[in-house]
Amino acid sequence: MLSFAVRGRTGPAPTQLSAPRHGEEEHADDQHEDRAGSGSPDLFYSAYQAYYALGGTVGMFGTPVSHQQWLLINAAAAVILLIAAVVPVATLPLWRHQYGRRGLQALCWMVAVGCVMHATINMIQRVLSLAGVLHMELPFWASIDRRTADLQDLLFNEPWFLVEGLLWGRLAVVGLGTGTARRRWLISSGTAVAVLTVFGMLSATGVIGVFIVM
Repeated sequence: MLSFAVRGRTGPAPTQLSAPRHGEEEHADDQHEDRAGSGSPDLFYSAYQAYYALGGTVGMFGTPVSHQQWLLINAAAAVILLIAAVVPVATLPLWRHQYGRRGLQALCWMVAVGCVMHATINMIQRVLSLAGVLHMELPFWASIDRRTADLQDLLFNEPWFLVEGLLWGRLAVVGLGTGTARRRWLISSGTAVAVLTVFGMLSATGVIGVFIVM
């Protein structure tokens, strides 16, 4: 700790002035950068969805049953992703308050678990579909190139969900330090992803009833 002796004209006792510790400054900077930068993938994916919402066709692997519905779905996704990109920056002040921080950590938990679970379930399904083991029902499409659809989802769409989930997870973990709270957050989120993935695959293979995956 740095200290400075300060004396008045009448010579009072020295006063200790503490300077911020270097490690604390770096940790705070890391937290700010993580939170401010976590929305970057959302901006990219929002632009991708907006392209199709505006009538783009490059990269399409089939013909949707309703072109109007296709445009609306992509427009809604683009708006939601744009909002998601702003949230980490807009909520920066809330991390300084106890209740705000708890609420944001819960939000990060839900988004992280949802995105990673979505990615793992769909990646497994696409691999099984490519291998000819699983037939996926795709009622939204009037005609579709299944192999191209599987590859695009496996190599592009689902990796985005995985990265998005991991970034939201890091957003929360950075603020939890290295103690029990951090371990509890990681264990609970990992367990939730594993359980939900199992249920999702049991549903996809027809072992149980319908299990909704985002």
